[in-house]
Amino acid sequence: MIKRRVSKQITIGDVKIGGDAPISVQSMCNTDTRDVEATCRQIEELAEKGCDIVRLAVLNKDAAAAIKDIVKRTSTPLVADIHFDYRLAIECINNGIAALRINPGNIGKREHVEKVVNLAKQQNIPIRIGVNAGSLEKYLLEKDIPLYEKMVESALGHIKILQDMDFDLIKVSLKSSDVLTTIEAYRLIAEKIPYALHLGVTEAGTLRGGLVKSSVGLGTLLAEGIGDTIRVSLTENPVEEVVAGIDILKSLGLKQKGVNFVSCPTCGRTQINLIELAKKVENKFKDLDLPITIATMGCAVNGPGEARHADFGIAGGIGEGYIFKKGEIVAKVPENQLLDKLEEIIKKSYV
Repeated sequence: MIKRRVSKQITIGDVKIGGDAPISVQSMCNTDTRDVEATCRQIEELAEKGCDIVRLAVLNKDAAAAIKDIVKRTSTPLVADIHFDYRLAIECINNGIAALRINPGNIGKREHVEKVVNLAKQQNIPIRIGVNAGSLEKYLLEKDIPLYEKMVESALGHIKILQDMDFDLIKVSLKSSDVLTTIEAYRLIAEKIPYALHLGVTEAGTLRGGLVKSSVGLGTLLAEGIGDTIRVSLTENPVEEVVAGIDILKSLGLKQKGVNFVSCPTCGRTQINLIELAKKVENKFKDLDLPITIATMGCAVNGPGEARHADFGIAGGIGEGYIFKKGEIVAKVPENQLLDKLEEIIKKSYV
């Protein structure tokens, strides 16, 4: 059982972050925010896959204006991602955005920051301070200290700006494309502040490489109890970010949503096309919203016993296979009927 770091709880829309709230999964639309139709379609697609919060890029006045219509058409909490122009943040708040992602230090004059923070305070709009290793302040880049310490110092500076304005609806992220730098930055900041932490490895890469980096980085921190909300950053359809995020949480027992799939590696005892079969099982049951484990095993000799922890499973044979439940074989069927029989047995168990 993972003992999680206790943080100050905030609320984004109807999603609680920090405290004893479940760890939430986020993603970001890659649509042009000015295109309301396309953006709303993508938000709906992300929500259907289990995304709790969606972030939108707000690059200009037209994008900020579009927020009003987008908010009206979706129930998913939305975060406006804003850089430099404080007026965009103000318009997004007035148009119903649930949260902001800004760095107070790059908004400009203190009076501009005060306008944004005072309005956010009035509307109970949380602000995420997002520090990125690739865009640190010049004075920090010149310091002879490790990069992760520079990131933490940057975050603490931005946090102080908000605290000096008596604002504490704060969430913090410290992202680097380097996994170890990311881990050390979050470990250090977790000891210094009470606020919720948004985890992510930025610029992690394409699907395969990005999944590995994110799994190592986020998985390490989550296993240590650090992190309240996550985004798996991938150069891929944002839906894949959501699926990956949920899978990372499921692997650590931090989320119960949908099926947990397990399968054995291939070996000389395997007498069925295990790779193809495992993929078919995942594809058939990927949208089944039951908190169960389904195993795909290569042989009947060891399969059912090794996967007795699974709720249901398939063990392959020569042209046939066995369906098992909690390690006990309950049916023997031809190979081409395995998936249908497994589905039948699962359905009977949950009628």
